Amino acid sequence: MTSSFPMTRRALVAGAVGAAVSMPMINRGAYAFAAAPGRSYSRRAVDLVGASLVIDMLAPLKITLSEDYVAHRLTDAEAEEFRSSGITGFHNAYGLGGPNAKQQALEFLAGWQGFAGRNSHVFTLVDGVADLDQAKRDRKCAVIMGIQNAEQFQSIEDVALFRRLGLRCAQLTYNSQNMIGSGSTERVDGGVSDYGAAIIAEMEKQKMLVDVSHCGDKTTLDAIELAKGPIAITHSNARALIDHPRVKTDEAIKALAAKGGVMGITGVRMFIRATDPTNVGHMADHIDHVAKLVGIDHVGIGSDADLNGYDDMKPDEYAALKGSYKGSYAFRDKIDIDGFDHPKKVFDLTEELIRRGYSNENITAVLGGNFRRLLAQVWG
Repeated sequence: MTSSFPMTRRALVAGAVGAAVSMPMINRGAYAFAAAPGRSYSRRAVDLVGASLVIDMLAPLKITLSEDYVAHRLTDAEAEEFRSSGITGFHNAYGLGGPNAKQQALEFLAGWQGFAGRNSHVFTLVDGVADLDQAKRDRKCAVIMGIQNAEQFQSIEDVALFRRLGLRCAQLTYNSQNMIGSGSTERVDGGVSDYGAAIIAEMEKQKMLVDVSHCGDKTTLDAIELAKGPIAITHSNARALIDHPRVKTDEAIKALAAKGGVMGITGVRMFIRATDPTNVGHMADHIDHVAKLVGIDHVGIGSDADLNGYDDMKPDEYAALKGSYKGSYAFRDKIDIDGFDHPKKVFDLTEELIRRGYSNENITAVLGGNFRRLLAQVWG
């Protein structure tokens, strides 16, 4: 839900990257971070995040409506927030669309890849999974370029064009209808079109990850069935726990897993629970649900927010963002959830998974191991 370029529909999401290095130990084996006053984490949580390749499956580098942000050079404090967040890889994708979707997409790729290059002391671009591994070793932020729509594919040949230009993942639709299929807030979902089936086939041929996070129910199921290999739901939750059009049915989650796909659980408040309080524990309920339904190998994290979240946006941008969605999105006063709304949020989620009895191996899989495996399959 965000935009740095003019668009008719927006999707912002973010994540950050880095690894915990030296943290002063405080009482009872807990560790405190200078950049996270008032918060401390167990040694097990710190060690787990530090040892894991943490990948946020949907995470724009910055939630902003400013067109000029891509020219920004990070301050030392901003750079350190990324490095110490515990996240190594994140999928930088916005919701673009409309009559000039292709031009928007070209500007998006040029602008954000330029941003990564301008701040190369912090970021590195991802071509394949080896770049994620190298970024972990180098303590850098590995940026996977994505777009939360496929309207930029005005011809089948455009898929290869955009892959050459750096696009590694594309959502088939945003919330509305396009030539490929139906979005989650459309009144009628007609499923994947003939053109959409050809786009899916070409995306697989070009080794570009197919994402159906914002697709309607029928379009989601059609895409999974049409795909020869695994695809992703990079950021959504389970409708069994919350009745919202943007989250997925158990039928879709089972179909995704049967093809080897992975679903990222998001921290957006209205996709988690209908009433407050809504916190990181309720987010973990969705991880539990998917893991019990289809197995731990098919769940990850897709925060759908940047390091500081939506609620820290400028008031006018915050109001504009909320106003750009249909009423069915059911925004509440806050978009972020308690305990998952700050740069160290991955540590809070890890602590919650520890409390629930998840093994180290399973926590590492959820934090990024499952998504890395999927990317290796798709990208080759």
